[in-house]
Amino acid sequence: MTFKQKVLQIVSKIPKGKVTSYGFIAVLAGKPRGAREVGWMLSSIPEGSHIPWWRVVNSKGFISIKNANISKEIQKELLEKEEVTVSKNFMVDLNKYLWRP
Repeated sequence: MTFKQKVLQIVSKIPKGKVTSYGFIAVLAGKPRGAREVGWMLSSIPEGSHIPWWRVVNSKGFISIKNANISKEIQKELLEKEEVTVSKNFMVDLNKYLWRP
């Protein structure tokens, strides 16, 4: 299984109402220094995919999406639909919402 396949499989397992970090996904997928690569992969997921990319934030709980087609506001909205509280400055409380399998 490729690194990308592992990443997508792991992200698919993040439960509704939880988040995890790019770095943690990279570690689980076998590439501890691959957080940026995880972010790049998730930003290229095609529209309409069932991979819950919006459940991934940075290691501090900040929505740090850098995608010209999808804004921080969209990710915030998707998380809030799952009852994840996101602050005005796009922070998620990792003590409350962090997923660790």
